[in-house]
Amino acid sequence: MDKMWSGRFSAGASSLLDKFNASIMFDRKLYREDIEGSLAHAAMLTKQGILNSEELAQITEGLNQVINEIESGEFEWKISDEDLHMGIEKRLTAIIGDAGKKLHTARSRNDQIAVDFRRYVLRKNLEIVEAIKLLMQEIIVVAEKHTDTLLPGMTHLQHAQPINFAFHLGAYLSMFKRDIERFESSRERNNISPLGCAALAGTPHAIDRDMTAESLGFDSVSVNCLDTVSDRDFALEILFNISTMMMHISRLSEELVMWSSYEFGFVELSDEYSTGSSIMPQKKNPDVPELLRGKTGRVYGSLMGLLTVMKALPLAYNKDTQEDKEGVFDSVETAEISLEILKEAIKTMQVKAHNMEKACAIGHLSATDLADYLVEKCNIPFREAHFITGRAVAKGEELNVDLSKMDFKYLKAIDERINEDVMEFLGLRHSMNARTSAGGTATKRTLEQLEYFKNYLQGK
Repeated sequence: MDKMWSGRFSAGASSLLDKFNASIMFDRKLYREDIEGSLAHAAMLTKQGILNSEELAQITEGLNQVINEIESGEFEWKISDEDLHMGIEKRLTAIIGDAGKKLHTARSRNDQIAVDFRRYVLRKNLEIVEAIKLLMQEIIVVAEKHTDTLLPGMTHLQHAQPINFAFHLGAYLSMFKRDIERFESSRERNNISPLGCAALAGTPHAIDRDMTAESLGFDSVSVNCLDTVSDRDFALEILFNISTMMMHISRLSEELVMWSSYEFGFVELSDEYSTGSSIMPQKKNPDVPELLRGKTGRVYGSLMGLLTVMKALPLAYNKDTQEDKEGVFDSVETAEISLEILKEAIKTMQVKAHNMEKACAIGHLSATDLADYLVEKCNIPFREAHFITGRAVAKGEELNVDLSKMDFKYLKAIDERINEDVMEFLGLRHSMNARTSAGGTATKRTLEQLEYFKNYLQGK
């Protein structure tokens, strides 16, 4: 009968219940948030005359000792204590006596864990943002070297139009910028304090919620306590934001896997971030991007798991929400190492520009330019120009020659209105640089885009 809540019970909990019910072996990760919350709560209780200054000094000294014990490894986490709140409170009471028993006045474990978990998630939102920015900076470094490197732009994984490699990387910079905005927006929206909501309905004690909110770095206090103690939207949001970010990482990883194959040969991952085969000595496997693809499914699972936990819960707090933390902890750690290792893989990879440019001469990438030429120079309606261009592509297939290298006489034979200046239009680099509309792939537009992302990362 050593439970804090055992007064109403005549028999002790079974060891099986202790094992099934306890969260202390994973929620102890929140020890610092929990103790900081308790220090803020104790200071507020003292200001309100609920504790005296001597008790506050004892509690403060005792909690600081608990932190030291936890961080030195001396603290004993016991499953019988159920959760980190009870484990810390029992140790505090053992150190300072009755003053430790007063700390829980005007609060519940319901608002306590809501504070701890929310602060953890808010902090991780910012840390992940900083990691994304570092990844973006490394992508920009690579991109700035390749604003004129031709790359076959694809749709349906088929050669479509010539672009430059920096422009392609800029698409991922756009994705990661949106990821940053989602994390920042989520933090701003959820930066409200649950402390003082107690079990579900507030407390009759004359507390000052604004004081603890300010002390803990919250922008404001929550409006409705019944919602607050059961709300896990903030946890769902970080899981969604991580899942979306990992989807972007997975798309880039898929391209790295393809690009590093012999069939493409566009990049070579460094030995530091590649592995070999246990049976085939010649192999150099792109395990980093493959694992990044796989870990994307892992974080999706955490998001779906918590959505399922929350979907039918009545108000207010229910023990089901004990299942909210492990998936978030795991997803946050997955996001952090994924961002770090992708950054390093990109930083150390070799870009094979020659192979990229060689691939652009396959698949008639300047076909659209021929159609545009016919519209602009020959005043031919686009649909007719499209048909004529199709005939030119068919001739190229027959001759086994790319449209960009076809002899002018074959084009003239297809349509008499085509003049010799068409050959300039069909040049691959001309084709890439012709796309000067805002957001286009022309080198000058790509340079503008990179400057935009650099300014964004610098807060301009």
